[in-house]
Order: sequence, then structure tokens, then C-alpha cells
Amino acid sequence: MLHPEARLAVEQYDGEPKVFEDGFDIATSRAQAREAAAAEPREDVAEVRDVDAGGVPCRLYRPADALPGVVVHLHGGGFVFHDVDVHDASARRLANRTRTAVLSVDYRRPPEHPFPAAPDDVDAVLGWWREDGPLFLHGDSAGGNLALVAALRNPGRAAGLVLVYPFLDPAAGFDSYDTAAEGFDRREAAWYWEQYAAAPADLEDPDLAPLRSDRLATLPPTLVVTAEHDPLRDEGEHLVSLLAQAGVTVVGTRYLGQVHGFWRHDRVFPAAEPLMGQAAAFLHGLRSRTPGGW
Repeated sequence: MLHPEARLAVEQYDGEPKVFEDGFDIATSRAQAREAAAAEPREDVAEVRDVDAGGVPCRLYRPADALPGVVVHLHGGGFVFHDVDVHDASARRLANRTRTAVLSVDYRRPPEHPFPAAPDDVDAVLGWWREDGPLFLHGDSAGGNLALVAALRNPGRAAGLVLVYPFLDPAAGFDSYDTAAEGFDRREAAWYWEQYAAAPADLEDPDLAPLRSDRLATLPPTLVVTAEHDPLRDEGEHLVSLLAQAGVTVVGTRYLGQVHGFWRHDRVFPAAEPLMGQAAAFLHGLRSRTPGGW
């Protein structure tokens, strides 16, 4: 059952223009998202600065008394939308809750820059970061895809992985696309994949469709979070099963009553803050299991 705030969000979504409709304007939608994000309250962080990370623009958030290491955050938005400005408030919360520097990556987006521009940018960022301490990867939705792909393309680089309702299956082949598609349907998902893929063959490339990867056993401990009323629910939970079978330490959590996108809107969805706390606790737990505790 949808929670009241999720039901209201679905009703609002139903009245909005859809990406797959004729005349949808990507540039206008991007600008509106930045404008809405600029009006959001945001927490103070001891240090916030824009950096050039191996040629990729990023924003670094360092809280007071930060623990060693970094959380590399990859924003969602169907690969097409959002940026470091839209995710600024969330990145601040992530830095403060984890007590760790957060590096939010402004990767290139389609349709201007299709696959593999985004994962190549993330590779460049991982190659650039040289500070001591663990490197964790964190992403929501399409960013969850990029975080997972980054860990697969750079085995051993990440000490932990947090994936929030990751967008993983270009075929949309799971039942939740029919049974849990409140506020986000199959047509929208297909449109995002069409923008991201440079050619039809890309849709079968494990670096775009990581459920196809034969390297899942190389992943670090992973937290996968899904929402009950989200078409992406089943592909995320299928990943949990694959990782468990591959011998990866994995935790899967389904947030009941929630819809896709709830993680970023803590002032709308009461479950957003507990999820942020869960992610922080998961990463702190990985620190405590390591000799020296980083």
C-alpha cells in the first residue's frame, strides 16, 4: 500500500509532461530541476568546493572531523537529467551522516554524450582520487547503475557499494514493471535507455546492463535498497540474489509504501532520512571490519 506522501507524489507525477511525449523539452526540464533544487534548504558542510577530477567536473563536500576516505556519489536522473546542483542538498546530507568526504560527479549525460561517456568519466574520477582511506561508491537510480559498473570496471578499487533503487535492466523484463509501476512506467524507462545507448548493441553491453556481467563476484560488500512501488524494484532485488549466489557480502532492503525517487526528498518522504542513516551505518560497519578501522 502506498504511504500517503507517496500517493500524493504519484498524483502529482500523473499531471506532469512525460519524457516520451512529443514536444518534451530536455533543456527546460533540466533547468526546472535546477531551479527547484536551488530553493531547497540545505545543511552546512565544513568545506564545499568544485574540483576538476581528472578532467571531470565534481563537487567535493568535506564535513568537520571527516574520517579518512571518500564516498563517490553518482546522481540519478535516468542518465539524462540532474547534476551536482540538483543533488547538492542530498550530497551534503550524505557527507554529514557518513562523516566522510563526498565527491559528487558531474558526469556527461545523453543525448549529447551517450554511452560510454558517463562510465568513462567515472573511471577518470576514480583514477584521479589519491587520498588515503577507503573509497566507497554510492548512486541512486541511473547513478546506481554507474556505481555498480564502476565497481565492476575497477575491481578492488571500492571498499563498499551503496545502490539506491538502481536502474539496471534495459529489457524491462521483470514483473514489477507491470505490478509496481506507480509514478514511473515502462515507456519512460525505455525512453531513458534509448537516450543513453549510442547503438542498439549497447543495450546488451555489461557496462550498460550490469546484470549481464560475469564479474559480479569481484564486487565489494554491497547494500541494495529498493522501493515497494517502483518498477525497478525487481531488478534491484534480482541483483541481490545474484550477488549472494556469487559469494558477495550483500544486504538488500525494500522500503514499504515508497516510490522511485524518495531517497532525495527528505522533506517529503519520512523514509528518506532513515535510508540515509542506513547507508551511513553500512559504510561505518565496513570501516569497523577492516584492520585499523581506516
